[in-house]
Amino acid sequence: VQLQAYGGGLVQAGGSLRLSCAASGRTFTIYTLGWFRQAPGKEREFVSAIILSGGRTHYADSMKGRFTISRDNAKNTVYLQMNSLQPEDTAVYYCAAGALITRTYDEYDYWGQGTEVTVFS
Repeated sequence: VQLQAYGGGLVQAGGSLRLSCAASGRTFTIYTLGWFRQAPGKEREFVSAIILSGGRTHYADSMKGRFTISRDNAKNTVYLQMNSLQPEDTAVYYCAAGALITRTYDEYDYWGQGTEVTVFS
């Protein structure tokens, strides 16, 4: 499975971005697609995840109400709509795929290359 994340960029505080993660390869083995982020000097943290069949979603508490994860199974793509962005959301955002629904990054089997989000005030 290969994952391609894109959509990051520079945005002013209060603005929005939509990240995309396109999966290819043996996508039938994927049960969950998730987003994590890692800010400079910090550990990688869970952002959100979605079960590809059924669409059940999970969010980190600090992202609820601001971020929305969705999927387009026909395109093997998962999206992360991020609204009301704040400077503390600045990080490299990674998509990950795996067979479990989990918030633990080392339980994901496949990782994309990351896309950088910078929020300035």
